[in-house]
Amino acid sequence: MTTAIVLSAAALIAGVDQIIKYYIYANLRPIGRMTVIDNLLTLVYSENKGAAFGIFQDGTLFFIIITSLLIGVFLYLLITKKFKGKMFNVSVALILGGGIGNLIDRIFRHFVIDYLSLSFFPPICNFADYCITVGAAIFVLSMMITPEIIKGSNDKKEEASENE
Repeated sequence: MTTAIVLSAAALIAGVDQIIKYYIYANLRPIGRMTVIDNLLTLVYSENKGAAFGIFQDGTLFFIIITSLLIGVFLYLLITKKFKGKMFNVSVALILGGGIGNLIDRIFRHFVIDYLSLSFFPPICNFADYCITVGAAIFVLSMMITPEIIKGSNDKKEEASENE
């Protein structure tokens, strides 16, 4: 995947996230909740002014700064090609898209709209949260499975074996 494809995928994810949140804000906010699948999935309108699981309430500026910095780090890694491979690219697209989606909420609303309530997972989350979570899991998994995705790690191993 090229950098342009990864960035396009991230933009698409952020766009889809914002469209869903617009729909939720316009249609679910007035009624509060709606059962989609009994005993499994309920849509619940929630304004999260904190982080995951509602911790650090009213830290909007802090989260804007931290999210912006993390987006910058992943953009740097992507553009400088410090890592390689499809798993890395997919993880970055998911993390950037979800991060940007939630960042837009924090900047313009001063809270993140959450709405997905699963019976087996108590916190109320949103599409962007799941994209970030899956992206982070893929990123960590790719580091564990194929640590050579770090640019140049194979080159250093080959140099060391040649010098022995």
